[in-house]
This record gives sequence, C-alpha cells and structure tokens, in this order.
Amino acid sequence: MKISNTPNTSSTITGFILLGFPCPREGQILLFLLFSLLYLLTLTGNASIICAVRWDQRLHTPMYILLANFSFLEIWYVTSTVPNMLANFLSDTKVISFSGCFLQFYFFFSLGSTECFFLAIMAFDRYLAICRPLHYPTIMTGRLCTNLVVSCWILGFFWFLIPIIIISQMSFCGSRVIDHFLCDPGPLLALTCKKAPVVEHVFSTLSPLPLVIPFLLIMVSYALVLRAVLKVPSAAGKRKAFSTCGSHLAVVSLFYGSVLVMYGSPTSEHEAGTQKIVTLFYSVVTPLLNPVIYSLRNKDMKNALQKLLGM
Repeated sequence: MKISNTPNTSSTITGFILLGFPCPREGQILLFLLFSLLYLLTLTGNASIICAVRWDQRLHTPMYILLANFSFLEIWYVTSTVPNMLANFLSDTKVISFSGCFLQFYFFFSLGSTECFFLAIMAFDRYLAICRPLHYPTIMTGRLCTNLVVSCWILGFFWFLIPIIIISQMSFCGSRVIDHFLCDPGPLLALTCKKAPVVEHVFSTLSPLPLVIPFLLIMVSYALVLRAVLKVPSAAGKRKAFSTCGSHLAVVSLFYGSVLVMYGSPTSEHEAGTQKIVTLFYSVVTPLLNPVIYSLRNKDMKNALQKLLGM
C-alpha cells in the first residue's frame, strides 16, 4: 500500500476510518445488539436450509442443491460486512486497516457478484423445469449442476480481482475518513492523491456487468416461463407453475431492487445516508429474509425444516 508523503498527509496512516452510523454511545450499543441479533438469525436461517437439504433425501434435486449453495453463499456474504460493523459500533477509533479494508472490499464485491450469477442459474433451472419438463432430468444433471455452481464461484471471485489490486496500489492523501459502514469503491477513490480516470473508467465499466448480464438472463428466463405458463389450460397448473417460481422471483426482486438503485448507473451519486440504507438492505436485510421467503412459500422446504427442527 502506497501512502503519499505530501504536507497534507501523515506518513503514519495505519488505515481508514469507517464512520458507520454516527450516534451517541448508547445508540451504538443498541445498534450493536440489533445487528448482532439480525446476524445470528441470518446464520441460523441459512444454515437450517443447508441442513434440511443435506439430510432430506427428497430435496436432493438440482433446485434445492442450488438453494443450499445459495444459502451457503449468503452466510459468507453477510459475514463479509457485519462482524466488522459490530466491532465498529464498540470501537472508539473506528479504524480499519488498509489490508482489512481492501480484503472486505474484495470479498464483499466478489460474493455479491457470485450471488448475481447464482440467481441467474436458479432462474435457468426454473426455466428448464417448466418449459422443458420432459428433458429436464437429462439436461440438468448432477454434473451440470456442479459445473454451474463452480462457475459462479470462479467468475464471482475473479471478476474484481485485478481492479481491486490496482486500486490497492494507489496513493491516498488527506482525510482517511470513509462515510460508510464498509469499504466502498466510491469513497476510496475519492481519497486517492491523484485522480486516475483510467482506473475509475475500468471499475465503472466492470462493476455493472455482474449485475446487468445475470439480470438480463433472469428476465429472459422468466419471459419464456411466463409464455409457457400462459399456455397451460388449467388454473391449477398455472398456480403450480407460478408457485414454483414465486420464492425465487421474490428474492430477485429484493436483491436487484436495491442493488440496481445503488450500482445500476455508474455515474449516479447518492447521499451518504442513502448509500448506507440501500447497502444495508441488500447486504444485511436480504440475506435475513431469503430463508423466510423460501420456507414460507415452498411446501417441501417447509416440511423439511419442520422435520429438521422436530416440529
């Protein structure tokens, strides 16, 4: 990490200051307790889905295998931000080291990109199940399912690797304060000594692609699903088809509804408060709600969870 030695910069900088959610000490403790509870509920809910799929033979199908992997991803996604946020609530200095900042930056964006790819292949799975039911078992084999899962992880973790390495090698001057609860690229680039339009352009070009490309694939998949469902003569058949997709559509709407507001337009600027609220929604609230959505709207998953919990 390079640090400029200009008069406005201290050569003893040891990290950045994450302001988080400024409020009195009592408020910080209340926020710590609130987010600790949300974090534990998120871990418990997603871990329950993983265990249910693992131990219930009826759920050993591509749809639920993808869901278990998605829940595993959600656990790590929320873990990339919340533990540091909790430590920040109790910290007087609110300092995060350079290496810690860029590691969080890398894992948060990589896991977020991986989540977008997962949502796309889950939509593809639903398309095959509804539009190609007779060929589904021969197309969505265990091998293809595994290859898709591995591809999501590889793509997600390699997408931002080079841009983040480049940004981490830049010099930072002046204030080291980031008005956010995580290391976000916008505030980080604003702290660099010299503007790097090429780096900013590369990052602003690469950032939306893991959002936009999977989103387009999801929309195409569900357009084909909708066309197939409208051709089903019986109302019961239509309800069954829509119920199969309902949980996934709800999760896609929650995640993309907030993420696209934040990163859909690379040139858009948002106030710090708005950034925090929107980021908080898709990084903390959505992983918490996903297990609830899948367990409430899916009869097989609900039965498996009840069996797992001995209810």
